[in-house]
Amino acid sequence: MDHLENQEILLYQNKIREALANQQIDQFRAEYLELHPYDQAAVFEEEPEEIRKQIYSYLSPDETAEIMENVDQENADIYFTEMYSRYAAQVLAEMSADDAVDILKEMDKNKVASFITIMEKDAADEIKHLLHYEDKTAGSIMTTEFVSVSAADTVREAMLHLRAEAPDAETIYYTYVVDQDKKLVGVISLRNLIIAEKDWLISEVMSDRIVSVSVGDDQEHVAQMVRDYDFLALPVVDFQNHILGIITVDDILDVMEEEADEDYSRLAGVSDTERGEDSAFVSARKRLPWLIALLFLGMITASMISQFEDTLSKVAILASFIPVIGGMGGNTGTQALAVAVRGMATGDVARRGKMRMVIREGLTGIINGVTCGIIITLVVIIWQKSFYLGLLIGLSILSTLIVATLAGAVIPLIMHKLKIDPAVASGPFITTINDIISILIYFGLATAFMGFLPQ
Repeated sequence: MDHLENQEILLYQNKIREALANQQIDQFRAEYLELHPYDQAAVFEEEPEEIRKQIYSYLSPDETAEIMENVDQENADIYFTEMYSRYAAQVLAEMSADDAVDILKEMDKNKVASFITIMEKDAADEIKHLLHYEDKTAGSIMTTEFVSVSAADTVREAMLHLRAEAPDAETIYYTYVVDQDKKLVGVISLRNLIIAEKDWLISEVMSDRIVSVSVGDDQEHVAQMVRDYDFLALPVVDFQNHILGIITVDDILDVMEEEADEDYSRLAGVSDTERGEDSAFVSARKRLPWLIALLFLGMITASMISQFEDTLSKVAILASFIPVIGGMGGNTGTQALAVAVRGMATGDVARRGKMRMVIREGLTGIINGVTCGIIITLVVIIWQKSFYLGLLIGLSILSTLIVATLAGAVIPLIMHKLKIDPAVASGPFITTINDIISILIYFGLATAFMGFLPQ
């Protein structure tokens, strides 16, 4: 079934509500379970609490688990709280372990402890194991629901094992091969397993060229690995190369969205924890630290301008071009910043070299600076009938664009070196820094040109 549009969701909602109102359980299940789990979640999230509680009563924990794997995780705490505790624990146990852990990490620790206490032991142990890993690492997003076979097994034995384990596995497209010490030694695709002769040993048909990630690797690095190698799943190993779990491509898509949202928020000078449903007061509280910091940086700019009060009083026309110089510096700095942060996030900077990126941005700043400088020089000469004023503004634009472009490229690299997220060098921050730089350049040159400017 295709992805449901809003109007189709409304249509299904009406049918489902009618079936629920008339307590027609069979009709409700027929209509609702016909939908893809994603669309079930879309319909479910639009319902009020009393309808959701009815839905729980008509669905098994396994059926509800499929819905919970597709809902917005930020709201999942609400849904599990309104379920009966034992039912909620059963739903969590039926979910993929990694999805269950993602939801539990958003909950109060007392709730988590309560659910795990009444959960079946095997599921509880698996979830507790994953909860121990540090957030945003490979261990925190992996699932332990994978299939592994021994290198000494025959293809026939491996197929029988795969058939038995497949219902509970996250994916069966890759089967991982371990030795007698449970260390990862190879991988075999489902395709190769099917076409291999049944009496062949797994060690004869497996690939020993394994790409894996360490359990402590950053999730952003893992996402880059999956993107670069086009894998559907990636094994996670410990320091002794024992396989601990796998990370599937659907989890990587979630990571990429999360990292993109986080970087975008920081580039805008907004907390990445801010949500659309936050009140105006909560949003203001999250944004204020950035704004106060930028306010004090802005005061530095204001104090610098006051140092050139004598220059301004003699040539008042200079004040007209302050927004132009500052704006151009801020704009080009933000462009370079975005390129640098994106390059580091995608791994392009690491592959091609930091110096190459800085040189490229420097040349870009020179080309843009010369072009804009010539244009503004001609405009000012024609407008103000002053060659030296035009030359001053042109040189200021040229210098500002070069320096601001380099600053936008270099500052994220410095922050990365200091183990600070480069996205923290946000648009507002780099703009304010470049305001200070552009004012220094502009009024420094203006002071030098003072004897040539119209008084």
